[in-house]
Amino acid sequence: MKKISVFLLILLVLGGLLSFSYVQISLRSTSNNTKNVILRIPAKAGIHKIGKILEENDVISSHTFFEYWCRYQKCNLKAGWFEIPPRRTLKEVISIIENGKGPVKKVTIPEGRASWEIPAYFRKAYPNFNGVLWEKWIYNSEFIRELGVSASSLEGYLLPDTYLFPYEVTEKEAIRTMVKANLRLRDAFYKKGSPFFEILGGWHEVLTLASVVEEETGNPKERPLISGVFHNRLRIGMPLGADPTVRFIFKNLTGPIYKSQLNSNNPYNTRKFKGLMPGPISNPGRHAIEAVLYPEDTDMLYFVAKDNGSGEHFFSSTLKEHNHYKEVAARNRKK
Repeated sequence: MKKISVFLLILLVLGGLLSFSYVQISLRSTSNNTKNVILRIPAKAGIHKIGKILEENDVISSHTFFEYWCRYQKCNLKAGWFEIPPRRTLKEVISIIENGKGPVKKVTIPEGRASWEIPAYFRKAYPNFNGVLWEKWIYNSEFIRELGVSASSLEGYLLPDTYLFPYEVTEKEAIRTMVKANLRLRDAFYKKGSPFFEILGGWHEVLTLASVVEEETGNPKERPLISGVFHNRLRIGMPLGADPTVRFIFKNLTGPIYKSQLNSNNPYNTRKFKGLMPGPISNPGRHAIEAVLYPEDTDMLYFVAKDNGSGEHFFSSTLKEHNHYKEVAARNRKK
C-alpha cells in the first residue's frame, strides 16, 4: 500500500509540474501573427467566442487555454476593434483587449469647409462613409438640441482639426465628436473673455462672422484686420458685402458670380442685406474665431484682393481709395 501511495504521490507531483510547465510555456509563448492583426470583438461576446476569434486570427494557439486562463484571472474583456502587434504573449493580448483602446484612423478636416464638403475627407479613411446620412444628422433638429446647439443646422459647429476616430465610426458619432470639440473651444474663449460675445449676440453669431472671415482670406496675418473691417461695417449698418455668402447660397465655390445671384433675396446674401446672415456659411477654424473675438482696431471699411499672387489684400477707409485699389488689382490680373 505504501508503495502505491508513494507512486501516486509521484504521479501527482509530476502531473502538477507538467501542468505548471504547460501554463508557463503557454503564457510565455508568443502569437503566430507576423503582422499587425486588426480584429473585432462583438458586443456581449463570451470568453469562448473571443477565444475562437483570437485563435482563428493566429493571435493565440489554443482557445481552450485562453478560456481557462481568463476564467482563472477573471479577465475584463472589452468589445470593439483591436490591433494586435506581432509576437505578443497571451498576457499582452489580454491586456490589449482589457484596455479597450482599439486602432484609430486619422481624419484631417481643413478650415473653412462647408458641412456638405466634409464627407469627402472622411471617405479617405472610411470609403463607405455616407454623405446622405451625414447631411441628415446635420439638419436633424432633435439631434442638434441633444448636442446643446441652438440653431437650425450644425453648419459652423464642426470644428476643423485633425481627429483620431475609432477604426469604425458612424456619421452621427463623427458629427458628435466635432461639435463637442467646437463647444469646448467656445467654453475656453468664454473664460478668456471678449466684449464681442455680447456685441455680436453669442457663440452662434461669432461662428457666423468667423465663417466669413475664414472664407475671405487664407492669410493668417490678415484675419484680425478683415475681422476689424467687418465689425466696422456691422457697427455703422453697412452691408458686409461678402461674395462668399452668395457662393454659399448657390454652392458656387469657384468661377464667376452672376448678377442674378448677387440680386438673390436669400437672407444669406450680404451683398444685398445688412447685418449678419442667419448662420455660418462654413466651419471656421480656431484662428478665424479668435480673429472675430479679438479684431484689429482699425478705421478700414474696404478691402480687395491684390491679385498679384501674394494672397494679400489692399485695405482702405474710403470708397475713393477702394476704387483706386480695384483698378490696381485689375491691372495686376492682366500681367
